[in-house]
Amino acid sequence: MDTKVTSKKTRKYFVDWLRIGLIISVFFFHVGMIFRPEQWHVNSAESFAFLDPIMWWLHIWRMPLLFLVSGIGTFYAIGHRTSWQYLKERFRRLYIPFTFGFFTLVPLMVYVERIENYGSFLEYIPHMFDGGPYPVGNISWHHLWFILYLFLISLLIAPFLNYTKSGHYNMVRGKLINLATKKMGLNWLLPIIIISQIILRQYFPNSTHALYNDWAYFTYYLLFFLSGFILFTNDKVINSLAGSRRLYLYQTILFTVLLFSLPFIFGAPSIIQDYTRGIIEMVISLSCGLTAIGYFKIYFNKDNTFRKVLNEAIYPFYLLHQPALIFVGYVVLQWDISFGAQAILITILSLALIISGYVIIMRFNFLRVVFGMKMKPKKKTLKPIQPNESIVFDK
Repeated sequence: MDTKVTSKKTRKYFVDWLRIGLIISVFFFHVGMIFRPEQWHVNSAESFAFLDPIMWWLHIWRMPLLFLVSGIGTFYAIGHRTSWQYLKERFRRLYIPFTFGFFTLVPLMVYVERIENYGSFLEYIPHMFDGGPYPVGNISWHHLWFILYLFLISLLIAPFLNYTKSGHYNMVRGKLINLATKKMGLNWLLPIIIISQIILRQYFPNSTHALYNDWAYFTYYLLFFLSGFILFTNDKVINSLAGSRRLYLYQTILFTVLLFSLPFIFGAPSIIQDYTRGIIEMVISLSCGLTAIGYFKIYFNKDNTFRKVLNEAIYPFYLLHQPALIFVGYVVLQWDISFGAQAILITILSLALIISGYVIIMRFNFLRVVFGMKMKPKKKTLKPIQPNESIVFDK
């Protein structure tokens, strides 16, 4: 969710395109969740089992890669800012949209999910915080967990920003870069990731997005964020990765085949199988992300007229996409049409609703701020020419 402030000559366009692609993939992922056997906020009357392995595999690597890309964006967003300036910028870009969404967008979603219990949204408002945390109660942050986690990570790294400008940090970073630029050298991140999860998932085994009981996955995402911040902002690392992209692709394919072969290898579920699955998922998470970065660096490191527009719109798109899907999904799923037609209509109507919302948002500075966008620059007014005053043109 971070917009880099590098100059046009040095801007890493492939990072912008990767961020845009990942956020759009979240939208289609959530469309699939409506028709998946697993319970989501709204579900079709019939689920499709073939979606399970696809959604599972996508879930393994999308969000870790998005945190990694956010780490890259944060590095460039800091620029020459002090820690205090950085925190003010993060407050504006992350905390304000999170708070606005928590009190407006999320209650609308929870209301739609529990619409049978209330006569209208006005009747629901006094009960917005009844019953404690979701799903038992009504208090939730739904998809805004990603914004909250990014904000908390910002708070954690802020005290160390001065250190990142020191000679000692640059020396340590240089050694890490030398290691990462060796052939398949980025795999050295795996032991750090795996060891952290083996320790923490004993106490926090499930991904809840609730923060208070999600410390294993919070640490997981933090490690990907820091990797992006420290390593993937270096041209040597990126160029080395691009050169090894096929090797990381082969690694992804190999471990994906291994992942789906586990039931045949181990037979009945067991603790050993669970540990093996967890480790393989972490390998896929990293290697698939590395593959995506490598290929985007080669094929998408270019600018065009749509990049700037999409890069600005993608944050409001993320904030709006889940409310739109839940509202549209609730309505369309009641229509007596085929499930294929439902999926198509949910996709098209949700996109239309999101785009309409964005058109409104971009026109008003208040809405731009609460949706994480920059305010529109004030229009410059021409000073009226006074008598005896001449206009001077620059040569």
